[in-house]
Amino acid sequence: MALTTNTQSNSAGIVNFATGLMVEDGAAAAITTVTLGFAPRLVRFRNVTDRISDEWYEGMASASSIHTIANGTVSLETTNGIAVSGHTFTLTATTMAASKTYVWEAFA
Repeated sequence: MALTTNTQSNSAGIVNFATGLMVEDGAAAAITTVTLGFAPRLVRFRNVTDRISDEWYEGMASASSIHTIANGTVSLETTNGIAVSGHTFTLTATTMAASKTYVWEAFA
């Protein structure tokens, strides 16, 4: 799967805050890694198309997140969440479904 759009900004000169937009093409899902200029303590990731969100907080296990689906059900994701390592975060192919639009925020 290829990203058709991927934008990132450091808004209003605020250091250690980044946002982005990803639009996936219609091919197969793929693992996706986002490189930041800092080690995040909070990452929010939202599937805008299906209204699904994941939030990772410093101290959570790798590939885990607080997972919320469109109907409001909240659960703890333990295998397909957000994996943070140093200045990057990675999303599994399950999370990065094809033909979807995503937005994300990372804070330190």
